[in-house]
Amino acid sequence: MRAILCREWGPPEKLRLEEVPSPALHPNGVRIRIEAAGINFADLLLISGQYQEKPAFPFSPGLEVAGLVTECGTTVTTLAPGQRVMAVVAQGGFAEEVVAEASAVFPIPDRLDFIHAAGFPVAYGTSHGALAWRAGLEPGETLLVNGAAGGVGLTAVEIGKAMGARVIATAGGEAKLRLVGEHGADCCIDSRAEDIRARVKELTDGRGADVVYDPVGGSVFEASLRATAWGGRILLIGFASGEVPQIPANVLLVKNIAVHGYVWGGYVQRTPERVRDSLAQLLGWWEEGKLRPHVSETLPLERAVDALNLLKTRRSTGKVVLTPKGG
Repeated sequence: MRAILCREWGPPEKLRLEEVPSPALHPNGVRIRIEAAGINFADLLLISGQYQEKPAFPFSPGLEVAGLVTECGTTVTTLAPGQRVMAVVAQGGFAEEVVAEASAVFPIPDRLDFIHAAGFPVAYGTSHGALAWRAGLEPGETLLVNGAAGGVGLTAVEIGKAMGARVIATAGGEAKLRLVGEHGADCCIDSRAEDIRARVKELTDGRGADVVYDPVGGSVFEASLRATAWGGRILLIGFASGEVPQIPANVLLVKNIAVHGYVWGGYVQRTPERVRDSLAQLLGWWEEGKLRPHVSETLPLERAVDALNLLKTRRSTGKVVLTPKGG
């Protein structure tokens, strides 16, 4: 089979498309013929050696896929060959086949195509878990979503609305602001041209945001901290800006603010039942039309370098997806 391989830490340009053996099937495994693979910012961290886990070389990046089950391990009873599924994997998604743990494989509705399914579990799962489990977002609260036009940010906007929150979204530039508005944001702030702290205060009559969802870091996080309401909650989702903020503890103290670190993959490993219930809820919202997955670019597997660079340079919106059979 063909796969994108990483043989040394570095930028996307170090990756190569190679012929490799199909992965071995283990008793709890499910072999999937990949029809589409979602790309995540974590893939950039993984190939550069900056991710919290460092696989042995060579490895194929790619954390989420959609496709058809072709074979099941001897202990798998809940899935069968021929099923349409999406799956979360530790690595190996940028390929024509992958073997996933059965607990991380999820059947998809017939109406959900492989392209949109491939970009569904990580982004939507991340946002739902963060908002529901960590922040405890309540109906009527104000949610501030940073980087709202990105892969996870756009899902946070939609899920925030589905949970009954008022959503304020930040993004850079008119086109991205238009997109987040189309996906349900009540108010939009141009992070390139406007003062986030001042605008949030203005939009909340001086109170601030109850919950902040931040996958950006850097100066955007710092402005959002100052725009958080007394007793608010901040979700640390990632650092797409490349800058890890130093959090002033005195601000947390005087404003009674809670900061929650959050890595969705930890739940996939430790509490798969909770993740399964979450994705069932999310697919239910999709069926109801409350969630509208946005894929801005679909590229063939051999253009994985170009696809990753779209994320690296922040030129994409929503998700970027690879297709082994070509886009």
